[in-house]
Amino acid sequence: MWMSIYLSSAKRKFADSLNEFKFQCIGDAETDDEMCIANKVLLLYFHLMAPFSFSARSLQEFATVLRNLEDERIRMIENASEVLITPLEKFRKEQIGAAKEAKKKYDKETEKYCGILDKHLNLSSKKKESQLQEADIQVDLVRQRFYEVSLEYVFKVQEVQERKMFEFVEPVISEELIFLGGGETYMTRNRFEGTRSEVESLMKKMKENPLEHKTISPYTMEGYLYVQEKRHFGTSWVKHYCTYQRDSKQITMVPFDQKSGGKGGEDESVTLKSCTRRKTDSIEKRFCFDVEAVDR
Repeated sequence: MWMSIYLSSAKRKFADSLNEFKFQCIGDAETDDEMCIANKVLLLYFHLMAPFSFSARSLQEFATVLRNLEDERIRMIENASEVLITPLEKFRKEQIGAAKEAKKKYDKETEKYCGILDKHLNLSSKKKESQLQEADIQVDLVRQRFYEVSLEYVFKVQEVQERKMFEFVEPVISEELIFLGGGETYMTRNRFEGTRSEVESLMKKMKENPLEHKTISPYTMEGYLYVQEKRHFGTSWVKHYCTYQRDSKQITMVPFDQKSGGKGGEDESVTLKSCTRRKTDSIEKRFCFDVEAVDR
């Protein structure tokens, strides 16, 4: 701040010197030769190639422009807190804070959904049919809630990205345009309102009919599977994220650890030869199937 004040003071002193500067001449007015000499001196001093002639009046005009620039620059500095810092702090508390809360809500629902999925997959097939149906209904309810919270979180992130354009960037651009001599800011607020209504409408449709608005994917199927792996003292079920392409019959698996935040380990891809559903009485777990790969 002090450096800015010092710079402003130096510029104003320079403007005063330009305004008071006079070429010495014989008589009351400059001759044509003296004006010509003055022009050449000014051109060399400012390193300008101007299409007009310089004179003492030119220096006065330049001094006026320099003072006006300094007045606007000081005004911008004095208004920095009101125009920039305060809106930025408000945006951080209200918008970014809301996005963080939406993220916490999303993480909580993700943990809940993954937990109930794991519990559901480990449910014994020997349970009563009524108990199995009740568990299926519970999973569907939790999945629907997770789906809704996910959409709300994505919507909030998109809203924050749009809002920052007119709640923070727009005032900055406006100040710069005023400093540079006028202009128009971007119509970001109108664009935001239009985009927001479209996103809200789409989000409502996706909540009502999620299957009709599935994300376009290059894979025929993708999701989480538990793979039975042999250990030194028996077997273990390890969670994997899997993708399958029907045309190439390619299935790719990568170990997935929910607690560590995602995928871990190297991808493993195999070409599918056959896939056979396990009989209910052959294994205690539900939804099990055997996969046979080519060259294995």
